[in-house]
Amino acid sequence: MEQIVDTHAHLYHEDEGRYPMIEKPHRPPEGTGTIEHLCNEMEKNGVERGVLVQTGSAYKWDNRLLGDTALDHRDWAVGVCTLDPTAEQSVGELERLVEEFSVKGMRMERSPAGFLHEGSERLWEAARRLEIVICAHIHLEHLGELEVLLRKYPEVPVVLDHCAYPDASQGVEDATVKKVCALAENRQLRAKLTFGVTGSKEEYPFCDTHPLLHRFIAAFGPERCMWGSDFPCEHWLKKATYEQHLNLFREELGLSLGEREAILSVAPMKVWFGG
Repeated sequence: MEQIVDTHAHLYHEDEGRYPMIEKPHRPPEGTGTIEHLCNEMEKNGVERGVLVQTGSAYKWDNRLLGDTALDHRDWAVGVCTLDPTAEQSVGELERLVEEFSVKGMRMERSPAGFLHEGSERLWEAARRLEIVICAHIHLEHLGELEVLLRKYPEVPVVLDHCAYPDASQGVEDATVKKVCALAENRQLRAKLTFGVTGSKEEYPFCDTHPLLHRFIAAFGPERCMWGSDFPCEHWLKKATYEQHLNLFREELGLSLGEREAILSVAPMKVWFGG
């Protein structure tokens, strides 16, 4: 198999003087979530590249740790920043992060104004100009607004984080599953298949999410799907290790060799590393 890419890793730093957290941060267990921890997990599991996603629940709009780490490890990693979509200075900050650090994407969050508003469109325009990826971090209620933006900015590559959090208890008839699959007709949209553990009501191998994962793969095609670990798994998954989350795709879903290579390597390499 070609290089496996982890497209969803959140980072933390033990030096809170250098990288201060927000008030009441959502902290990981002690000793987890550092870049050293991530490198160890990747090495043990044969993962060679990573996409570092800004940890909003710890650092909000402060992307210093994200930018510094992505730059320091630019031989194998890229960063995805998160910016306040309502702040006019966010466009300038995005430009700075892209130009001076190894930042290749921006995670778009909903604001009190929703997902589609003047501020978000400023950032989508900037993403188009800077030729970076947008990661849409939303739920079902904002998928209609995402659709408007996809049609208005067809040149912008977009990744749907966690496939908008479908409900495994509803199976493939879940409203989120149906709406996300309908959005697959927008060819610039990719599905980030990172809900297989968090969306499950079961223990490993999380069989209740398998039908949903297969449904998304069928709708988008494996060439527009990608895996991410949700690192640190001790914090975000709790009931699965890094290895188990990866093995969900390597073994448990019954994917063909071609499907595995597309999801774990080919699709994310194309989007994030131009390969």
